[in-house]
Formats: sequence, C-alpha cells, structure tokens
Amino acid sequence: MDLSPGQILQVLVSVVALVFSVVFHENAHGLAAERFGDTTARDLGRITMNPLPHIDPVGTVLIPALGILSGIPLVGWAKPVPVNSANFRNPVVDDAYVAAAGPASNFLLAVGGTALLIVVRLVFKHVPGLHENSGNSLLFFQLLCVNLIQINCVLGFFNLLPIPPLDGHWVLLRYLPSRWAAVLAATRPYGFFILIALLWTGALGRIIGIPVEYIAGGLFQVVQYAVSAL
Repeated sequence: MDLSPGQILQVLVSVVALVFSVVFHENAHGLAAERFGDTTARDLGRITMNPLPHIDPVGTVLIPALGILSGIPLVGWAKPVPVNSANFRNPVVDDAYVAAAGPASNFLLAVGGTALLIVVRLVFKHVPGLHENSGNSLLFFQLLCVNLIQINCVLGFFNLLPIPPLDGHWVLLRYLPSRWAAVLAATRPYGFFILIALLWTGALGRIIGIPVEYIAGGLFQVVQYAVSAL
C-alpha cells in the first residue's frame, strides 16, 4: 500500500492521538477508583501517562492497525487498570462512577482539542506571515487537534456501548433490575466476539456514527464560529 507523505503524517498523528487518548482514559479510571477508596492502580504504578504499562496487544495494536488498513472506525483500548471494588465505600454505585470516568475523559479531551484548535487557528490568523511561512506546522497542529476531537468522540460513544467489557455495561448494571443485570453479566464471555462482529460488519459505524457526527460536527462549528468572530 503506497501512501503519500500527507497520508503518512495523517496515520502517524492518528496513532499518537489514539494512544494518548486511551492512556488518558485508563488514568481516569484509576484516579476515579482512587477517589472512591481503591488505590490498586496507584500501588501497581498504573496511574501514569507513560503508554508502555498500558499497551494491550489487541486493543492498542491489532484493532487500530486493522482500522488503518481497512477503513473501519479507528477505535481501540488500553490494558484496563486494575480495580478492586471491594475497597469502595459503596461498590455498586462507585463501580458505575469509575466506569463512567473513562468515556467522560474522552469527551473532556474532545473539548480540549476544540479549544486547542481555536487557539492554533487564531495564532496563525493574527500573526503576520506565520500562515505562509509555517504551513507544515499549521497542518500538523490542525491534524492533531482534529484527530483529538474525532477520535475521542468515537472512543467516548464506543465505550458507552452496553457490551462487556466496555464501560457502558458497567454503568448499565448500576441501573438494571437484578434479573436483567444477570442476563447482561452472562454475556461477558462473548463480549469480545460481539465487538469484532460489529467492527467487521460495519454495524459499529452505524450505531455510533450519528452521535459522533452530531457532537464532533458541533465542536467543529464552535471552532469556525470562534475563529471567524475573534
């Protein structure tokens, strides 16, 4: 597969943004667990932005590589931080909060990417000659910010799906009656295969595509409005 320099840059920036985002996501779980009384992740050195302790061969390497090669949504995950819910003061409720912290961190990064993109475009808009003399820098920073917005919107909604082992199923368990919670828990051995099927059939894109397009599109509109107004 021959890639142009621009396409190579796009792939590299996408990978950097994805790895940073999934590591940030796992740190959010660890910090939330610590907040509710469980220091397991901290004790094992898993609350760190160093990506090496978080790399999962499937979620951080194989699935993103398949996404790049096949055009399926660029999603992924890092090695889950260890959480011992027995240390929580209210395990049922706190489990849901810890799970929700992951997707929440992705939406926070998407908003952060929006703010950063506004700053980048305003700098290049208002500094005389910078746009003409630093085109490559502008391209890089724009690609990085755009990827942070798009990838984190995808990761946020992807992780909210109520499919084990994604965060959404832990959040849903908090609110389901015990009978239906047991049914959802029984699907855990098959969750990975369900996710792979959704990816390969394109169903995943259809499921999360509309909310991702709506939220990411809204954030890009905010950027356009802010840059034109300032």
